[in-house]
Amino acid sequence: MEPRMHIVETYFECCGFDHTFVQGGTSVYLWNLSKTFAARGHRVSIVTPAHGRLQDLRTRYEVEDLPYTDTYTLPVPLDPEVWQGFPAEAELALRTTAHRIRLDGVDLYFLANDWLNRLPDTFYPPYHSKGRDLVFFKPLVFQVDAVRFLRAWFGDEKALVHAHEPYYHYLLPAALREDPAKLVVSTVQSNMPIAKKVYGPEVRRLLGLLGVPAPPPAAEPATDAPPAMVQYQQRTHLHYEYGPDNIAVYELTAENADLIDFLSPGQLDFYAGFRDTPFEELFRRLPIAGVVRRNAHKMFVGGCAISDQWLAWDPAGVDRTTVLEGLGLDPGLPTFFHNARYAVHHKGQLELIRAVDRALSEGVAANFVVRCISGSGIDDPLFHEVAARHTGRLHLEWERVPEREVFSCAAASDFCLFPSKFEMDTFLIAQGEAMAAGSVPIATDQRGMEHFRHADGPETATGFAVNRSFAEDDELLVGALVTRIRQAAALWREEPGRYRELARRASAVARVFTWGHCADLHLAAFARLWQGEPARLDPGLALRQGWFDLLPDGEITQGAAVAHGDLDAFERCAPLDDAAARRLFAAAWARADFTACERAAARRPGAIGAEDLARLRDRARTGPDGRLVYRLPHAVRVEIVSPVTAAGHRTPPGVRALEHTAPGTFTGPAPGPGDLLLITLDSGRVTWDEVRHG
Repeated sequence: MEPRMHIVETYFECCGFDHTFVQGGTSVYLWNLSKTFAARGHRVSIVTPAHGRLQDLRTRYEVEDLPYTDTYTLPVPLDPEVWQGFPAEAELALRTTAHRIRLDGVDLYFLANDWLNRLPDTFYPPYHSKGRDLVFFKPLVFQVDAVRFLRAWFGDEKALVHAHEPYYHYLLPAALREDPAKLVVSTVQSNMPIAKKVYGPEVRRLLGLLGVPAPPPAAEPATDAPPAMVQYQQRTHLHYEYGPDNIAVYELTAENADLIDFLSPGQLDFYAGFRDTPFEELFRRLPIAGVVRRNAHKMFVGGCAISDQWLAWDPAGVDRTTVLEGLGLDPGLPTFFHNARYAVHHKGQLELIRAVDRALSEGVAANFVVRCISGSGIDDPLFHEVAARHTGRLHLEWERVPEREVFSCAAASDFCLFPSKFEMDTFLIAQGEAMAAGSVPIATDQRGMEHFRHADGPETATGFAVNRSFAEDDELLVGALVTRIRQAAALWREEPGRYRELARRASAVARVFTWGHCADLHLAAFARLWQGEPARLDPGLALRQGWFDLLPDGEITQGAAVAHGDLDAFERCAPLDDAAARRLFAAAWARADFTACERAAARRPGAIGAEDLARLRDRARTGPDGRLVYRLPHAVRVEIVSPVTAAGHRTPPGVRALEHTAPGTFTGPAPGPGDLLLITLDSGRVTWDEVRHG
């Protein structure tokens, strides 16, 4: 029987109970989850800043002013590289009070002081305040205030503290680690760079203030990775270099939390290894990879969900003709829908608008409803030019509208477009909402979205997939979107029965993701922790990540060893004969893992055919004219990445694409010493290669 627990949710923004307060999706997630926990009989508390909105809250809710006052000075050491012209340490004078609202069985605690009351309209400090305005440290003030409040208000009472987004709670797990009454679960809400760091002296000073041991000074950053690979990561949005004595946020949370929570199975897998991305090889060389492995037994999927309101509304009650004609569109045409905040790199919106322009210009008969939500409008003139060019076929909007209107647009549409990039999405509620309304997805084959099954095989697919993208202004993504839009429009016109089956599947899959199901996943993990059961490594995760040293021989499979090109792991479960070597070679060749190809050939001389060895050896050739010819049948793009010498830790490299002269053949000026080749495969995998000189 599940124990009754006290669950304390804490995050910088937990205001999903009131739509006028909501800034982001995490707030809505937290409120829905908290209500469901309370409905299951658990005691639920929420700790969050008041954000200067107490008087506003008093107009609509009964706000109780608690007998709590915490007066202290918060010392914040400042990184001199960032805070130029500021003193070495800022001293923030704080007088924190606490206030409570009781709503739907949940106790909401709001902390208020001069710093937490700033930015009442936007809550979050703008990024440009970093190094310029100490308001940047408002989230840090909340971290310290939250720890002090949890200790003072709940004392020795046993509680499970569920904190969200490591960047907003990196002090909390370490601060509560030695408290036997407080269990800590850290949820990774977004795929921030896993090696994102904060200033080491700040961490040590504040943990010292909180009375807990602090980590030692961080070592000088060092890696044996080629400079070209390191510098390129800025283009991937997956990794950035830092100066000396900075500490990784995820390390602070993962090493000290009791459990680590993810929003989807694909997100967990992605964040554990960054497989098939330009960051994968560098990640394996970084200390943070060891942090992940050491704490992998703590990782679980608590899930996410689609709002109860979207699941309650009936798509059949939406008049398609009225909705589309109201937008100036033709209800007799297939309609494609996109709904996301305006974030051109994250959401793939630049490629989306270019694909819409190309498809309509080439004669595809279809409508497009494109919502790129922004309080300040869309600043890229291309979006407005494309909308003007295709009046009557494209409706572009950016204003916030009532949710029922968004639902009506989704229900009136036939397909939804979600070409998200850089694996920044971790669940993508908006895609699930559109699918629940019966819209067939055309979406990126990202790990964090694979639960929506648009990239499945034909028997279970809910829609269409395009390959992942880790490139800005990605022409390959534009072309793939145009192809999928054409296929979808043809399906809608020519195979209505198959279209209806996809729409049925899409809706059925999306409707599984309820808050009740999400609560079930969380509470199962919470109960084990509450009752003292040790966390255990999932063998499936270890197999998918290639962590064979963490597994006994009997749990290693040939398929996993082949997938990772690990000959030693293969030999732990089967003899490495000639047939096995050929199998390993073929799988490695398909991944463009040429090092694994060479290892397989070396371990079983004579097993690999002469033709395959020649393809491996001769894939990159420089001719007498000094031009490179690169041949790989399953490559769709080859780029030369050239490091910038004498560069700072945030200097991007030079990148130039080889000309795609024939299928699988790329030519151009040969790379110089230190240059690397970045290969994009037709599977969507992106990996590195080099041209060996001399």
